[in-house]
Amino acid sequence: MHKLSVVIPCYNEEKTLAAVVAKVLSADTAGLELEVIIVDDCSSDGSAAIAQDLSHADPRLRVHSHATNQGKGAALRTGFAAASGDLVIVQDADQEYDPADYVKLLGPILDGTADVVYGSRFLERDATEVHFLLHGLANRFLTSLSNLMTGLKLTDMETCYKLVPKALLERLTITENRFGIEPEITAKLAHMLPKPRIVEVAISYVNRSYDDGKKIGWKDGISTIRCIFKFSLMR
Repeated sequence: MHKLSVVIPCYNEEKTLAAVVAKVLSADTAGLELEVIIVDDCSSDGSAAIAQDLSHADPRLRVHSHATNQGKGAALRTGFAAASGDLVIVQDADQEYDPADYVKLLGPILDGTADVVYGSRFLERDATEVHFLLHGLANRFLTSLSNLMTGLKLTDMETCYKLVPKALLERLTITENRFGIEPEITAKLAHMLPKPRIVEVAISYVNRSYDDGKKIGWKDGISTIRCIFKFSLMR
């Protein structure tokens, strides 16, 4: 393993993007070379300009832009295709997830005890302690349903922090354009042969409200249920 690619999907995150990128660029990557790919999903604020300015200031950072807003899943497909690292991780641009956790996520892969690592917000805390009550209960339900359909024993299927080798990502045909990409990736990894070893490590997390710009909503929850069944049954 020589390089870590960090893919940052971005839509209207001008208030937080620069701070997140600064944390990513200064994160401990356990000696791996770092590559950062921002995918601007046709933001209507100043995010695209900020991303370009950041890329001009650091050669490790590249920007890809969508001409129309397509959703997080579509942005991740663009980022995954552009990634040149041995390992790929997603970093949301909203400061909920802390890049200081990268070194913990990398550990199990680098020491040979895992093929894929999920960063769990709930491994050491209940979902309702991390999220607002309804959000926490919904997340717990969706993860339990996903586990039932995949045979996994995850505590946080919906986590942004999924550290996956590029070689495995290239074997996944990802189709979801929005937040359904989370159960899609999980189901397709679970049913892959030979089965990759998926482990979880505890991560930190700071929840933000809809007033702060949170975008996932109840319709995405319904879509997630659909995706759990769709991608678990479609083998």
